[in-house]
Amino acid sequence: MLNEGFLKSFGNTSLWHIGFLLVKTFLVPELLIDLGCCHMDRPHFNYMFNPALENPIFVQGLPGFGNVGKIAAHLLIKFTGAKPFAELYSPTFPDYVSVNSDGICRLPKYEFFAASMKENDFIIMTGDTQPSFDDVLAHYEVCSEILDFLVKQGCRFLVTIGGVPISEEKTQVYVAATSPRLALEFMEKGAVIYSKGRIVGATGLLLGLAKERNLEGICLLGATAGFKADRGAGFSVFKFLMKALGNEVKEGL
Repeated sequence: MLNEGFLKSFGNTSLWHIGFLLVKTFLVPELLIDLGCCHMDRPHFNYMFNPALENPIFVQGLPGFGNVGKIAAHLLIKFTGAKPFAELYSPTFPDYVSVNSDGICRLPKYEFFAASMKENDFIIMTGDTQPSFDDVLAHYEVCSEILDFLVKQGCRFLVTIGGVPISEEKTQVYVAATSPRLALEFMEKGAVIYSKGRIVGATGLLLGLAKERNLEGICLLGATAGFKADRGAGFSVFKFLMKALGNEVKEGL
């Protein structure tokens, strides 16, 4: 408890400022110690274990249009039985904490899951949020850190997943790729070429930066009619990806 003398020592300082100083003095250092770092001044990885994977395929699904990417990523995690092995924190993520049903708070983060299957090994990334769209440098910094991490894990092929808003309701998966060969390959598997458009946020930028590093990859976009969570579109992209990679998916997932 804070006694009266302690509060009077702040003089005429506003209650808001007092609160800020208390958080800065007591709460932030505790969070930083928990994260295993001295200063949260750049993206930081926290590792649980080092998975043994062979040429893993990286799949990214983050919040966005219809939450298609995040839904597809969670379906893949469930389908593969993937286990969490690393987390990414960044000071460029929004300034809030998530609170669970027990009242315990945590910082926004990206989570990385590992899975080994008969046909493919996977590293799956999902998360709570993205840096602000106004903070362009933050997007480049975070995506670069992710690519450094993936190269260390032996990844050479990336799949980013998102949603694309359309006016009419229809089930469709679009593809953009790092090469004409890949675009044609996935078009022949049933996707429609996504042409003359932009793919914003990490869904697009990660793929573009990967190409600059001579890594291959595709972006799969599920058609969605709105901004609310679209599980149908997420499932369509997930099912398409699994079929394209040689894995059968049951409808009841």
